[in-house]
Amino acid sequence: MNIVIKNLKKYYKDKLILDIPYLEIKKNEITGIVGENGCGKSTLLNIISGIDKNFSGKIYYNDKELNNEISKNITLVFQKPRLLNSAVYKNLSYPLSLRKIKKEDKKNEIEKILKLLEIENLKDKKATKLSGGEQQKVALARALIFKPKVLMLDEATSNIDCDYKKTIEKIIVNYNTNENNTIILVSHDKEQIKSLCDNVIFLDKQEGN
Repeated sequence: MNIVIKNLKKYYKDKLILDIPYLEIKKNEITGIVGENGCGKSTLLNIISGIDKNFSGKIYYNDKELNNEISKNITLVFQKPRLLNSAVYKNLSYPLSLRKIKKEDKKNEIEKILKLLEIENLKDKKATKLSGGEQQKVALARALIFKPKVLMLDEATSNIDCDYKKTIEKIIVNYNTNENNTIILVSHDKEQIKSLCDNVIFLDKQEGN
């Protein structure tokens, strides 16, 4: 999904947080967003995802403005995952249930994603009781399971150990290649940005922030 942002302005109280005259995020690519703390990286992801609607300007997704069908094909993985207070299996089942996936197909998809991310051992554990790194793995699995056209990752591997982080990065690259989707990655990990991203967007901190 191609994303075009025009004349975007976002204020927090009286402070200008984001001022983006024009920005294009190309489909089928991994785009990195970098900048110092407070420059609006997470805010931009919240706006693109539709979570934050309090802004001026326009955002187009394949030349259309946000609607329910587009929203169903976008997901955002946060640094601090927002998981259901239930078993990992139910967390993975949830986005498939929303999309009316058949019970047998749902089971197969969950088993595949558990194996892909090497988290079969977490299947029956309560998601909110897991460690930070385990929660990030589950959140990524939940995001990938329904094959979104736009996948946004906000420091989504920050609590994961280095060896497993490489595994996750390979999964992200393969997913982008196989599904031809759009991935937007916010990370302080310069090596991760360099190795994964086709394009990098630098956000400047607005004056007075």
